[in-house]
Amino acid sequence: MRITCPLCGTRDRREFYYYGSDDYLTQPIGEDWDSIDGHLHLRNNPAGVTRDLWYHETGCASWLAVTRDTVTHAIFKVELVADVGPAIRGMMKPQGGAA
Repeated sequence: MRITCPLCGTRDRREFYYYGSDDYLTQPIGEDWDSIDGHLHLRNNPAGVTRDLWYHETGCASWLAVTRDTVTHAIFKVELVADVGPAIRGMMKPQGGAA
């Protein structure tokens, strides 16, 4: 599999460290411990299109959000987390009544 880093260009996937689903970027806010526990420990393992976090370990040291198909390994989009992070943080909602 080849990943096109926005800063370095197309690279072999062995240059990258797979971190997991981009759910890590949308963590619950507040002290609703059931939501926090579910967020940390109850993950889906979808077959199909997903968005994951990858770290360009032997390249530019950037975190990437990669939209890919887990069945075909086709990659549809690669974005810098630094660019998409603010938009994702804007979608986060307080849990458990916190303001």
